[in-house]
Amino acid sequence: MEELGDFLKSRRSRLSPAEAGARTYGERRRVPGLRREELAQLAGVSVAYYTRLEQGLSRNASDGVLDALARALRLDADETDHLRALARPARAKAAPRTRTERVRPGIRTMLEAIGDAPAVIIGYRNDVLAWNRMGHALIFSHLPLDSPDQPAARPNWIKLIFCDPHVRELYVDWRTKAQDAVAYLRLASGQHPDDPRLAALIGDLSVNSPEFAKLWTGHAVRQCRSSVRGLRHPLVGALAVNEEVMELVQDAGQRMVIYSADPDSPAGAALRLLAGITAEQAGSEQARHCVQVSSRGIADH
Repeated sequence: MEELGDFLKSRRSRLSPAEAGARTYGERRRVPGLRREELAQLAGVSVAYYTRLEQGLSRNASDGVLDALARALRLDADETDHLRALARPARAKAAPRTRTERVRPGIRTMLEAIGDAPAVIIGYRNDVLAWNRMGHALIFSHLPLDSPDQPAARPNWIKLIFCDPHVRELYVDWRTKAQDAVAYLRLASGQHPDDPRLAALIGDLSVNSPEFAKLWTGHAVRQCRSSVRGLRHPLVGALAVNEEVMELVQDAGQRMVIYSADPDSPAGAALRLLAGITAEQAGSEQARHCVQVSSRGIADH
């Protein structure tokens, strides 16, 4: 329950008494944000009960109490869901997620049917589960095309964001992308508290990336949202693309990310150019494969 206490403290510290509507009497304050007793009063619970909750000594907070705390702390929908997950760890533990994530055949077919729109499938641990050729060409061109097909060595998007120079350079506003990634990972960690691979990922990033470690202590939580991303692509230059995120309802935690641009915009022209380059490369690979197959056939005879 330490995570719950840390989350509540982080939300108390960011909210001033004036913002929360708490009554003050002009005294000097030694701590930023709301005090425990002020938050307890706003939420309509006793100070002793709230203190036990923040210290992880109460595991049966009612929906009413959690909703009251969420209102008092001005939590948004994602933060409220995270609060409930942390306060009810037994429910989150009911279905531990330790297995390797897989992409359903129907999703793979859809991924390829999208055509020239770059698309990527991401798991709840931020593992890259699949991509089409344009998704690979736009974001992951420095990695082998078949990387997602090897579960033990799949690229992890958040690890690439913090530890891969190519990906860091790709995003014009790298910091916002990094903040969004950490906020989603914090949300996923609350939903899957007993996932050893998720815990190992967080520990690895905390040790190897001071930037990740600093953002992680902020306890920001946020679902992935659609946005506009500025990219510096090594082949087609600067472009701003729409990043649309769609949750795959039948595949809990998996999401499809699709990139697009107005066809008449410079970014649209850049995507068409990249599609042409990608198609040409695919044709060359196919031709080489045919030559190799023919050569083996002649050798066999």
